[in-house]
Amino acid sequence: MKKLFPILFAGIACITASCQAEKHNTLTAEEQADGWELLFDGETLNGWRDYNGTELTMPWHVVDGTIQAHGDGSDLTGYIVTDRRFDNFILDWDWKLSHGGNSGVLYHVVENPFFKVPYVTGPEYQLIDNEGWEEDNAPTKLEPWQKLGVDYAMHLPDSTKMKVNPQGEWNNSRIVFDNGHVEHWLNGEKILEFEAWTDDWYARKNSGKWENAPEYGLAGTGVICLQDHGYPASFRNIKIKQLPKKEKPVKSLFNGKDLTGWTAYGTELWYVNPDSLLVCESGPDKKYGYLATNDYYTDFDLTVDFKQLANGNSGIFFRSFVEDDATVHGWQCEVAPRGNDSGGIYESYGRGWLVQIPEEKENILKEGDWNTMRLRVEGDHIQTWLNGEPMADFHDEQIGKATGRIALQIHDGGGIKVLWKNLNIQQL
Repeated sequence: MKKLFPILFAGIACITASCQAEKHNTLTAEEQADGWELLFDGETLNGWRDYNGTELTMPWHVVDGTIQAHGDGSDLTGYIVTDRRFDNFILDWDWKLSHGGNSGVLYHVVENPFFKVPYVTGPEYQLIDNEGWEEDNAPTKLEPWQKLGVDYAMHLPDSTKMKVNPQGEWNNSRIVFDNGHVEHWLNGEKILEFEAWTDDWYARKNSGKWENAPEYGLAGTGVICLQDHGYPASFRNIKIKQLPKKEKPVKSLFNGKDLTGWTAYGTELWYVNPDSLLVCESGPDKKYGYLATNDYYTDFDLTVDFKQLANGNSGIFFRSFVEDDATVHGWQCEVAPRGNDSGGIYESYGRGWLVQIPEEKENILKEGDWNTMRLRVEGDHIQTWLNGEPMADFHDEQIGKATGRIALQIHDGGGIKVLWKNLNIQQL
C-alpha cells in the first residue's frame, strides 16, 4: 500500500493539473497583476452589444463556455461590439471555425449611424478556413489579402510562420496595437507587423478596397468587434491588456509649403500663397468646402491664427468624419464675421447651436487683422478662447463619445476668403 500512495497522489495531481489546464475564461494571479482583463466571463454576454446599438439582439449565444455565432450574419448584419473603447492594447483570444468558416475580429471601430457596418472604420484580423472556403466556393479562390491572419485588404502575413491547427480545432490569435505599431500573432508566432498611419499605410488605404472608405483605419480608439459573416464561429479566453499612451510633443498641422497631411473635400479652393499662408477661398460652385486632416485627433489643445478677408464665414471642425459625398459631419468651432458667434460651438447635424457667444464678446474678434483661436477638447469637456478671452466652456455627452478629424470649412454662398497660419496641436 505504501508504494501505491505516490502513484495515487501523482494520478490525482495529473487530474488536478489537467482540470486546471482546461479551465477557460479565467485569469491567473500573474495575469491580473500584469493588467489583463477578461472581455468574456464564460457564462454571459455582459459587456457586449449590437454594433451601433444599446443592447444585444444579434444571434450570438453562450455555449459550454464559448461565445458562438449562429452563422446567420451577413455583410450588413451579425456584428457585436464591446461596451468599452480601447486605444493601445494587447488583445488575445482563442477561436474555432466551421468548415469553410469566415469571421474576424475588428478593433478601433467607430460607432455612428452614418456607418452602416464596422469594417469601414475598423481594421480587421481575418479569421477564415482558407482551404474549406475554397472547397465550398470552387472555382472561386481567395485573394491573398482575404486569407487567414491578414490585416484585411492591407497587409499580408509571413506564411512561413503560420502554424494553423486543423479545421474544427482551437487556435489562438493576438493583436498588438501600441501607439501605431501593429502586430498579428497566430498560435504563439508573430506573423505580421506594420506601422499604422505612415506614408506606406496611406498609400495602401487609398489605392485598394478602402479608397472609397475615407474613415477606414484612422481612429486611434474604438470598440472591439466580433463578426458573424454567415458561418458558425466560436470564441473563448478573450482578454485584453491596455498599454500606455505615449506623450506626443506639440506639432504643426501645416508645413507652410503644401497641403501634406490634409485632404480637400468638395470643389472649393485650398492652396498655399507666396507668403506661406494657407488660403481657403470660395470656388465657382459657391458650395461648402472642407480641408480635413488625414489623422484623427480625439483629445487635444489646438491654436490657430486666422485673418478674414472678404466674407470670413468659416470654422474649425473637430471629432468629425467625412461621408461618401464629401460632406463633413461633426462639431464646429465657429470662425465668422463679427456678430456671428466666433468661438461658439455648432453641431452640423441634429442639434445645431450648442453654445453661442454673448453679444458683449463679439468685439473680441479683430476684423481685417490676425486673430488666434484656441480649441481644447478633452473627453466631454470643450473649451474655446478667442484672442486669449474665454468664449465657450461646457460638457457634452455626445461629443465625449466621438472621435474624428480636424477640418477647416468654407461656408457656402460664395465670396469667402480666409488666411490661416500657425496651426499647432498638442495631443492630450
